[in-house]
Amino acid sequence: MALQRYVTEMGMGVDVHGGNYTKAACRAVADAIRHSSLNFFQALGKSPEDMIITVLLGAADPNAIDTQAVADELPYGTVTVQPQVGGLNVPSQTGDDLMVMVNAAVLVQFND
Repeated sequence: MALQRYVTEMGMGVDVHGGNYTKAACRAVADAIRHSSLNFFQALGKSPEDMIITVLLGAADPNAIDTQAVADELPYGTVTVQPQVGGLNVPSQTGDDLMVMVNAAVLVQFND
């Protein structure tokens, strides 16, 4: 069976203080899906659990992301989280704090 993509949602999340990449990544995923309402399940003969979801994350330190915590942001489907280098770090003026930004692309596919 071939995978067919039906949805691509983008989001951005920020942890303003503390440099928590997982928090920023979870916020990016929430931002991506916050305004989505998927209404095509009946037309496709699929259920929300049939979704195969890939979350691509861009972060300056992708290894600092708890991928399971990010996957838990999505209530349905089979979720794979793939962190990669990207995003943005913004140090505080005094250098004792860090703002981190993470970008997310949430891709929804089904087996056809």
